[in-house]
Amino acid sequence: MPDHPPARRADAARNRQRILDAARTAFAATGTETSMAEIARRSGVGPATLYRNFATRHELLEALLVDEVDEVCAAAATVEGDTPRDRLTAWLRRFFQYVTTKRPVVIGLLEHTDRTDPVFDTRGRMLTAGRPLLTAAQEAHQIAGELDLDQILDLVMAIAKIPGTPEYRQPILDAALAGLHARSG
Repeated sequence: MPDHPPARRADAARNRQRILDAARTAFAATGTETSMAEIARRSGVGPATLYRNFATRHELLEALLVDEVDEVCAAAATVEGDTPRDRLTAWLRRFFQYVTTKRPVVIGLLEHTDRTDPVFDTRGRMLTAGRPLLTAAQEAHQIAGELDLDQILDLVMAIAKIPGTPEYRQPILDAALAGLHARSG
């Protein structure tokens, strides 16, 4: 007799991920006021499945934020590049993408959550994930040693908050990242 519960758990995990993917896309396109019914429709699951996974919009928003932070932190360990500087720069670009896409989720959460809630303690996780990349690039004398990762992340976040299109912000990010390179002489 086949063991059916693991298949259901795998199916439930797929449904949960489909809901998160659909919610991420919907919130990015139309804001966090997108209805739960619309998220269920976009994900291809029924309302009961949606609410079994996320009883409230708040739970869904928290799960999205945690999921995105997990992805950025994991990327620090797997980011590709020929040099330590290239790996750091690639990860900072991934962090920039996270900052620019998480806005609707964070805004939605802030409406109903105390900012001291542990779900907002993402900075420490980002610093822990990115520090080895910065250290390697600085030890290879490829990134200037005057800045620490806190300052670099603040720089990237400031650029992400500049009004305008991604095409407008991209050359600003490129110039800032180029400015991190170690200066000779």
